[in-house]
Amino acid sequence: MKLFTQRLFCTFLTFIFSATVHASVNVYAASSMTNVIKALAEKYQAETGVKVTPVFAGSSSLARQILSGAPADLYISANTKWSDYLVQQGVINGDAVTYIAHNQLVVISPKADAAPLELESLEQWSKRLSGQRLAIGQTNSVPAGVYAKEALESLGLWGGLNGQLAPVNNVRVALTLVERGETPLGIVYKTDALVSDKVKVIGTFPASSHTAITYPMAELNDKQTTKDFAAFIESAQAQAVFKQNGFN
Repeated sequence: MKLFTQRLFCTFLTFIFSATVHASVNVYAASSMTNVIKALAEKYQAETGVKVTPVFAGSSSLARQILSGAPADLYISANTKWSDYLVQQGVINGDAVTYIAHNQLVVISPKADAAPLELESLEQWSKRLSGQRLAIGQTNSVPAGVYAKEALESLGLWGGLNGQLAPVNNVRVALTLVERGETPLGIVYKTDALVSDKVKVIGTFPASSHTAITYPMAELNDKQTTKDFAAFIESAQAQAVFKQNGFN
């Protein structure tokens, strides 16, 4: 009887250990969250043993993947449009959405041409572009592009620049185009500019020129691993990492 009890206890411990080892959470996050979510995922996994698998892309692309059945546990968007869309589609409960970070919108150039840009001067924009393209997120779907269009319209620049755009599927692609010198200017988030040593911020759009850049996080199920990682993201420890990466 004693031997049976010992074996049963060992089996129980093995089950608990196995459950911890195999616990996982899939985080679908906007491209601008790449560095901070990777850092937090590594930290959380090291502390808890729970495997965190991040998937990064444009917020619109991720929302469509989730609607099509992608196995996401958490969704972090770069604007409220796409989290609201998933609420409207019945994929997530509106009560499961919280707001975890804010950002700023900036203009970048390669470091070799880092003179400040007078944002309200179409003449300066045209001179710096010199017939080339402005790297920007898709203005009808990618949050960074939506914010950029709002800002350019607010400053009276949209009509003069909308024929010179290089629209891309996510903000990190816009950053890459400028890093490689394929475009002389790009509109990205402040946090994207901070991760690159090849570009320079040459202008920051006034916060009043566009909708506030807010990151909603949505829990897509009631799994305990989902709830626990979401709570970690909102913790003071994680929020300090967001600040270190340039988020407000």
